[in-house]
Amino acid sequence: MVNMRRVRLMTKLAIYEKKEGKEDIKLGKYFRRDYVRHKVLNNIVAVTTGYLLVLAMIIAYQMEYLIREAVNLDYIGIGKMILGVYIIVVTVYVMAAMVGYGLYYDYSRKKLAKYFRMLRRLRGMYQEEEGQSGMEEVEEE
Repeated sequence: MVNMRRVRLMTKLAIYEKKEGKEDIKLGKYFRRDYVRHKVLNNIVAVTTGYLLVLAMIIAYQMEYLIREAVNLDYIGIGKMILGVYIIVVTVYVMAAMVGYGLYYDYSRKKLAKYFRMLRRLRGMYQEEEGQSGMEEVEEE
């Protein structure tokens, strides 16, 4: 006979595994600190790439002025300004990534804990059913 509670529980588990569960289960293999560090490093690489692309576009846009004023430009001041803006941008993004990915990790772990509780409940249902069917076999003999 079909146990409807078990079928509902299995359906919930399957839906979770199919949708957001994939990412949560992968994330469950990491410690919080390792996950956040990994994501922050990815973020630093992405921000640096984006910053360099924006800087290249600005240079290409201002190329005529740069060529005309090449002798008169304060290259050290420009370099300090570029480096200062880069440090500020990276710092802001790193802080935001640390907070954001930390919160995401915590949220995901809560969902994963609920998933494992449902799995334990399902295992309990199977063990309970096995215990009852084992008792019926003993009574029939």
